[in-house]
Amino acid sequence: MSIAETQHKRLVEADERPERRAIVIQPTSGWAGLGLRGLWEFRELLYFLVWRDVKVRYKQTVLGASWAILQPLLTMVVFNVFFHRLAKVPSEGDIPYEIFSYAGLLPWQYFSTAVASSSNSLLNSAALIRKVYFPRISVPVASALGGLVDFCFAFLVLLGMMVWFRVVPTPAILLLPIFMLLAIATVVGIGLWLSALSVQYRDVRYIVPFLVQFWLFATPVVYPSSLISEPWRTIYGLNPMVGVVEGFRWALLGTNPPSAAIFVSALVTATLLLTGMLFFQRTERKFADIL
Repeated sequence: MSIAETQHKRLVEADERPERRAIVIQPTSGWAGLGLRGLWEFRELLYFLVWRDVKVRYKQTVLGASWAILQPLLTMVVFNVFFHRLAKVPSEGDIPYEIFSYAGLLPWQYFSTAVASSSNSLLNSAALIRKVYFPRISVPVASALGGLVDFCFAFLVLLGMMVWFRVVPTPAILLLPIFMLLAIATVVGIGLWLSALSVQYRDVRYIVPFLVQFWLFATPVVYPSSLISEPWRTIYGLNPMVGVVEGFRWALLGTNPPSAAIFVSALVTATLLLTGMLFFQRTERKFADIL
């Protein structure tokens, strides 16, 4: 083959090669900048992260998922002995204190477990974050959703208690999913804040258990919120879990309807969720370097 023929062959092969495209990476804006689009595109990964968290939680345990039932049930017994029988803390109306406290413990147990898990989720997934790219927001969101599995098991016990104590749910039970969505949004918002902060400040893992313990007594779990008079009761609604617990009891047990504090709680939850997504989006670019 002559030199001219060789050069002609190379030119033809060069023309047949696929055109190289330059990929320009730019900062996202709008709702896409909050990671919602990536969260939806990687929804299968989100499912596997949730399933991983559930399996790891009960791995090598004797009782397994039974702990999801035993924890709120035993806590209810302790509350009944010390707060109701000794401290004479009342319930609302004719509702027995056992089911009154257990109904408040269910959303609270979900909140405390999910917040503790999501706050450490990025640290626990450091090896995965350093190796491959995926929406980092999937990690704390998966931890928040993983707590719903425990909630479902414990909820079955609550239904059995309602049958035992002959508590008939009111039509307000149709609004129960709204209060659960409010609880999930609260956990996700706080989880995004704490998980992002824990990457930069490892003190967060020591602060969270104390914060959750203090938060329990600032939430109407062991006592009815009706004991707090206005205007302090509305200010009390700055705690987002106040609206969740009040609404949950009202929807299931027919207790006193939620006060105006529930709207304050919903506003605080929306603020936590939006600011949590914004803060997480601003700091996630540094996660791989710090971890």
